[in-house]
Formats: sequence, structure tokens, C-alpha cells
Amino acid sequence: MRARIVKIGNSQGIRIPKPLLEQLKINEDVDIEVENNQIVIRPVSNPRIGWDDAFRKMAKNNDDVLIDGEETLTHTWDETEWQW
Repeated sequence: MRARIVKIGNSQGIRIPKPLLEQLKINEDVDIEVENNQIVIRPVSNPRIGWDDAFRKMAKNNDDVLIDGEETLTHTWDETEWQW
């Protein structure tokens, strides 16, 4: 598929056909980079996708507590080595 470079304000750009955007599930932000003398456009990845559901499940199973417990929030190093 060919596209024409068009003027957009002080910049230039291309129009990406809607079917391509739908196929790639791109609806907002993208990452753009140059690889091997080519422009690569990717949907922005969300590394935390699904965390909300995981946290809800943890809370439901009472698995959302500190591993160390409150009694270990301080360490003897804090009292002996740290200079206030």
C-alpha cells in the first residue's frame, strides 16, 4: 500500500488507512522508531494491563498483605549505622 507525504502544519506526515489501524488495534498513541533505515510504528504497549483484575483477585483471596509484616519495617541498621 502506498501513501503520500502531506504537509501538517510545520511538519509532514502520512495518513494511515482506517482498516490498518483497526487491524492493529491502534486508536490513540503509538511508538515510532527507526530500525534498519525503516520507520516502525507500533501500538503503545501497556505493561500493566490486567493488573487491576489481578489486584482485585488478590484482595478477594486476602493475598494483598505485606510479605514481611509490619514488625520488619525497620532494621537494626537504621538504629546503628544510619546517621540522622
